[in-house]
Amino acid sequence: MFNVVVIGATGYVGAEIVRLLQYHPEISISCAVSRSFAGKPYSNIYPNLKKIFDMPLSTVDMDLLCEKADFFITALPHDVSKDIIPKLINEGKRVIDHSALFRFRKRQTYEQWYGTAHGMEDLLENSVYGLPEFYRDNISQAKLVANPGCYPTCAILGIAPLLANKLVYTTNIIIDAASGISGAGRKSDLAYSFCETHENFKAYGITNHRHTPEIEQELSLLTGEDIMISFTPHLLPIKRGILTTSYLNLKDNNLTSDKLYEVYSEYYKNEFFVRVLEPGVFPEIKNVTGSNFIDIGVTVDKRLNRAVIVSAVDNLGKGAAGQAIQCLNLMLGIDEKTGLTQPALYL
Repeated sequence: MFNVVVIGATGYVGAEIVRLLQYHPEISISCAVSRSFAGKPYSNIYPNLKKIFDMPLSTVDMDLLCEKADFFITALPHDVSKDIIPKLINEGKRVIDHSALFRFRKRQTYEQWYGTAHGMEDLLENSVYGLPEFYRDNISQAKLVANPGCYPTCAILGIAPLLANKLVYTTNIIIDAASGISGAGRKSDLAYSFCETHENFKAYGITNHRHTPEIEQELSLLTGEDIMISFTPHLLPIKRGILTTSYLNLKDNNLTSDKLYEVYSEYYKNEFFVRVLEPGVFPEIKNVTGSNFIDIGVTVDKRLNRAVIVSAVDNLGKGAAGQAIQCLNLMLGIDEKTGLTQPALYL
């Protein structure tokens, strides 16, 4: 068994990491860390895990934690990760981090969009973006993996085959996405309270959402061009799940939906967690909730000669915790599907 420490174990992402690792035959949580609930049994915070994971939560004692495992998953705010990650790396630990600190190739991009100094350019240069479908080999050798954002995961995987095969123009890309409320984290905020979200649907972060440059970076690296997108996220009155619709202008006037399906099927033929749906079938959130799968549906709007791509992930699954465990499997040198093949909840 491999031991792993989960720091930030009581937020929604941390809780999903803990839950998913209960299915894992080769990984044991040696320590679960929470400043807010230190000393309390984990199942007191999440009673669904009573008799399954009752371990008392630990506080942040770096010397003690470093004795517990060689692998760490951190699900912390950016300002907290900044204090913890360098210490872990200096101790020779291998880390998967959920903050945005190490997702960008350029420090300036982080500072511009997150409005705070970075100060760890040496770690940034050696971090790996944790999207296995793009960087599998690099992840397997990495000391520090930056787990991607949930919106970027859904958007990037949704449109990558179009750009990789040069089927579309790289300008005027429009991405609309809608996420469940758990994407905002486990915090008290009026905007995410029941009466503000129930039977409501709204856009937010219009033209300035922080996941915009993350999507642009990966699409630019894929194409070798400087890509800019129009990205608009929306808040759904559901607990979890993301549905993304992307619009890209085609170069070929004769490309059909069936041909587009063939392109996607070929591109993702070796990717277990990417499910390309048959022509005329499109993703639904309930088919991915609780799983590490991304579903993708494709079609061509012949009137406008535009590809319309619909993709769906669980923001807590493939969009966060599931993807982190997929990366951890690669770092451990075991089958990346291990512990992650359970189907979506559906109901």
